[in-house]
Amino acid sequence: MAGAEMTGTEMRPPLIELRGITKTYGEGQAAFQALGGVDLTIEQGEFVAVMGPSGSGKSTAMNLLGCLDTPTTGEYLFRGIHVEQLDRNQRALLRRNCLGFVFQGFNLLARTSAQENVELPLLYRGETADVRHAMARAALDKVGLTGWEHHTPAELSGGQQQRVAIARAIVTNPLVLLADEPTGNLDSKRSYEIMELLTRLNGEQGITVIMVTHEPDMAAYARRIVHFVDGRVDSDESQTATKSCS
Repeated sequence: MAGAEMTGTEMRPPLIELRGITKTYGEGQAAFQALGGVDLTIEQGEFVAVMGPSGSGKSTAMNLLGCLDTPTTGEYLFRGIHVEQLDRNQRALLRRNCLGFVFQGFNLLARTSAQENVELPLLYRGETADVRHAMARAALDKVGLTGWEHHTPAELSGGQQQRVAIARAIVTNPLVLLADEPTGNLDSKRSYEIMELLTRLNGEQGITVIMVTHEPDMAAYARRIVHFVDGRVDSDESQTATKSCS
């Protein structure tokens, strides 16, 4: 049988698939449709930049991908699982086990050391102290912050704070890293350092990176750019990354 000859890779569903996704806020005349029927497929190991003007729907799409919100209609499949059919607790488990988040504002606890900030997702998982310490140190090493474990955010530069935030996002070994304007609060030099780090994590660790950005220079690191306009995917183009960490 032909099906029996297929490999596991060929039979595996896409990592992420959106089918006819809509999102409407409000009701009646006050209703606003943020997404108007989005179809999008993302495979494991891709580096995708999501772009578009303010109000285009890109942030709403990221919230849906991150299980922080639910669609009004349509299907969201993660490895073939219908996410739109999961309850709140099931979506929380998916976030905890498969997704990592990086935000423009870093979102670090101010009076907490870099290592303790990175340990937070492991604390929620119920890992022992020894496991948390070891995994947090390993994550900080991956982002180039060995030796900075006990510094608080106030003792770190903006670029270092974002590295801590990335370490926190990857400490659970997620399949997907969702980055929302990760360089928005950084100067050019620190922005390029963060993008080189994301490129390495994508290439060497195989983490799928989905990044919202307004900046073409940052999007140039991605191998695919998805443009949103008026709540829909206006274009979806592969590209040869014009920048790299080499």
